[in-house]
Amino acid sequence: MTIDIAKDKNKVTMTFSGRIDTSTAPKMEATVKDNIAGITELIMDMKQLEYISSAGLRILLSAQKIMKKQGSMTLINVPDNIMEILEITGFTEILTIL
Repeated sequence: MTIDIAKDKNKVTMTFSGRIDTSTAPKMEATVKDNIAGITELIMDMKQLEYISSAGLRILLSAQKIMKKQGSMTLINVPDNIMEILEITGFTEILTIL
């Protein structure tokens, strides 16, 4: 998994590619935590994401809780297979997905 980060004032865009699973989730968690302090808008671009496990979903939920207090979090360009996982788990009701 790779994560590209683009910062613009109070906005951070993270672009994920590859797989988020138990072996890559710690990297995702650290990257999210290291980059959301003080921001008001978090965009997660999932365009090149191939897979997300329950470990990745937990990080999305954690980030959503933090961002709800300080601004907003939006998932964009979610592939169909990832969207299916988000729908089955009920995350489409919790997260903002464009």
